[in-house]
Amino acid sequence: MQIDKLKHQHADILARLAALRQLTHAGVAPNAPAIAAGIVAMSAVIKLHLAVEDQALYPALQRSHDADMAHMGQLYQDEMAQLAEAYDGFVRRWNTAQRLRADTEGFRADANDVLRRLHARMQRENREFYPRIEALA
Repeated sequence: MQIDKLKHQHADILARLAALRQLTHAGVAPNAPAIAAGIVAMSAVIKLHLAVEDQALYPALQRSHDADMAHMGQLYQDEMAQLAEAYDGFVRRWNTAQRLRADTEGFRADANDVLRRLHARMQRENREFYPRIEALA
């Protein structure tokens, strides 16, 4: 399993989250085109990351001989499915400058919820999940 590739994707996503945060703090309406473009671009990276996890990481953990890791992998996968659904809705709601300008406070509230949960999840994977997987190798 190539955890380094997944960690690299996390670093990329976290950098994109930081850039969106900066743009949002500078003003949603004047930065709406850049925010929308950033959301769309980040979505592509996240979809790739989730595909790698779903098609390689989680199946590898299920095949492992470590029941605790298989269980942990299942818990992380189940939790991520719910977050991925919330993130997909977020992207559909805020993928255009027009929508962002029409409801800047709605965007801020949604971003504070969904993007904060995404950030926390990746930090937890970096701290707890990936190191345990690396220890198996």
